[in-house]
Amino acid sequence: MNNVAERPLNGDVEDDDEDDGGGLEAWERTYAEDRSWEALQEDESGLLRPIDTTAIYHAQYRRRLRTLAATAATARIQKGLIRYLYIVVDLSKASSERDFRPSRMAVMGKQVEAFIREFFDQNPLSHVGLVTIKDGIAHCITELGGSPESHIKALMGKLECSGDASLQNALELVLGYLNQIPSYGHREVLILYSALSTCDPGDLMETIQKCKKSKIRCSVIGLAAEMFVCKHLCQETGGTYSVALDESHFKELILEHAPPPPAIAEYATANLIKMGFPQRSAEGSVAICTCHEEAKTGGGYTCPRCKVRVCELPTECRVCGLTLISSPHLARSYHHLFPIVMFDEVTPSSQNDSNRSFPNTCFGCQQSLLSQGNKPGLSVICPKCKQQFCLDCDIYVHESLHNCPGCESSRHSKSVTASQ
Repeated sequence: MNNVAERPLNGDVEDDDEDDGGGLEAWERTYAEDRSWEALQEDESGLLRPIDTTAIYHAQYRRRLRTLAATAATARIQKGLIRYLYIVVDLSKASSERDFRPSRMAVMGKQVEAFIREFFDQNPLSHVGLVTIKDGIAHCITELGGSPESHIKALMGKLECSGDASLQNALELVLGYLNQIPSYGHREVLILYSALSTCDPGDLMETIQKCKKSKIRCSVIGLAAEMFVCKHLCQETGGTYSVALDESHFKELILEHAPPPPAIAEYATANLIKMGFPQRSAEGSVAICTCHEEAKTGGGYTCPRCKVRVCELPTECRVCGLTLISSPHLARSYHHLFPIVMFDEVTPSSQNDSNRSFPNTCFGCQQSLLSQGNKPGLSVICPKCKQQFCLDCDIYVHESLHNCPGCESSRHSKSVTASQ
């Protein structure tokens, strides 16, 4: 189906009544300020002001929290904290289409950069690799590693579109790398696919079965339209398949893959993993870095087993194979196993109850919880410590902090009292 409006013949006149949206693309209508008066509302004094979308965004956010909480309550979910993820970026000629502004390729590059940073923030023990598809060939531009800056720099230098996409070649390349991963690692592939076809040298269905046999979870985000083969790939390997409607939807879809997904039941096995906690090297010391194979002065870390130098953590020692991490990395992965409970909503009507007293300031940021006219606004309350928070602090506590400030302060005060 061609989604481009047909051009009129010479001498014909276009009918304005049939022109839906003025002949603009979806992204063009976003910036055309069409029907901008719908973004206004009347306040108590009769003046027009822009609609505050904070409450709408917070309602959507709490619906996602409620869904996750309901899923966790029905079953005990095991999650993989050590993930080995390959991001496959489609750089075929289909990525040069401009239905995403300024192009699909530019949008993918921007969102992959944001995703890599968010991924390592939530998964400090995990590793990422980058693969591109163009001219019918899959190219590995970065191997599995824990440095977000090196991945981003390598990707930005390879953003060029040409040729056709080959889904089979990408899966075969990733399959060869992920088969070397130890059994305790969770193998994943995230494919950002722009094309509506795949040019493969063999049977793609056999490759899909190889991925399933190798316990590789494959997920696809399409930028054009739904494809059966992509949906079949995700269904067979336990991944998710979705199609982005616009840039904001694409950002939402790709960030959903940042938290660790539930482990596949038959693949979720408990393993004891040997890890080393290396010490920071002295600033004036000179040693050969095993990452770059060159002499460096100062910085880096020393492997506790074989005493070689590495530049950054987390990583795997190239000499003895020991997994090297720091204690903060381990602590930051802990919140996925014991997530913070969802806060209860406090509506303005419930705050008018004379039997209960509610504070006028947020416990987190100390900002006022009163709206215009000194009326109580929307807020939330922790069911454990009974402290009240604003909507912004609610999102910050659940997405970034992963600890309730009220519960932590009460726990600290109790420990201080007990020590006295």
